[in-house]
Amino acid sequence: MNKIKLFANCIPVKGAKRSVICDLQRNELYIIPNDLYEILILHSNKTIIEIKKLYNNEYDETIDEYFVFLKQNELVFETKTPHLFPNLKLDWHYPFEISNAILDFDINSKYELVSGLDQLNELKCKHVQLRFFDTITYNTILNLLNHLNKKNSIILSIDILLPFSSEFSKEKLSVLLSDYPRINSFYVFNSDSDQFITPIRGNRAYIVYLKNKLSPKNCGIISSKYFSINIKSFTESLNCNSCLNGKISIDTQGNIKNCPSMTHSFGNIKNVSLKESLHKKDFKKYWSLTKDNIEVCKDCEFRYVCTDCRAYIENIENQYSKPLKCGYDPYTNEWENWEENPVKNKAIEYYDMKKL
Repeated sequence: MNKIKLFANCIPVKGAKRSVICDLQRNELYIIPNDLYEILILHSNKTIIEIKKLYNNEYDETIDEYFVFLKQNELVFETKTPHLFPNLKLDWHYPFEISNAILDFDINSKYELVSGLDQLNELKCKHVQLRFFDTITYNTILNLLNHLNKKNSIILSIDILLPFSSEFSKEKLSVLLSDYPRINSFYVFNSDSDQFITPIRGNRAYIVYLKNKLSPKNCGIISSKYFSINIKSFTESLNCNSCLNGKISIDTQGNIKNCPSMTHSFGNIKNVSLKESLHKKDFKKYWSLTKDNIEVCKDCEFRYVCTDCRAYIENIENQYSKPLKCGYDPYTNEWENWEENPVKNKAIEYYDMKKL
């Protein structure tokens, strides 16, 4: 008789009140009751008849409904030889110390962006976010991109955030996206309206216009819109911190940090190299801090597809506190506006978020 087997890429995750199945191949998330999670984990590789007997045939109808749902969504299959289908290995491996970086720049910045990019290239960093808080010229962006091409940089993708300017028309930005494959996206802030421009290069590059003001305090927002459901992000989140692992940053003053919004600096790029900063005490302090270590998050069914934030936390006296800008409650399964939660008032005041 055929036994039920989850597809290897479909991973159940249990939360306080409900669970999810993360389909890491199709990038889909399915919410399921904790009872079904129990069946899938504790009674895997059994037939449906065997599972029903384990519950004394009291819940046959419910169990049938569960498996109709699982089969319809192609989350399970039937086989006489489940041992021939091993589970997916969920280890995390990355060949280099640094995988991503944020470089902040404004009108008062004194450090050289080119130098920062060159040092990231030496560290084999693949992904860079450039955040310009003041008006930047088209030629400045062009020169940076041409420099990377000339250096044959290992940097594969760049996200560029900048304030709205007539110099950066949709047409000009589209040309840059077409001519420079390294650019993943443009986020244009202080715009008249929110707008998403049709992706370019086969859905790989895009332009987003936002009415919001661009500020270092914009980061750390937790939302289902930002869930990342794939093998790479899931396994990294399972084993490492989903925001800070492999990250290095330079704030507008040239200070080297884990994240520009964090207070602790590991030196200034004017006199300390990025490589030297990596070996300073506590630089990697948060890299292995997973959601399983963070209060409230450890009980959340979304913890391995969600990001994290250690720059802004709900309880400023507890490094294991949940992210300040998360409005989800895994004990009620409800989302709320995090800014209106009175529990967060002290932290909002401490971080001076009311002015945003």
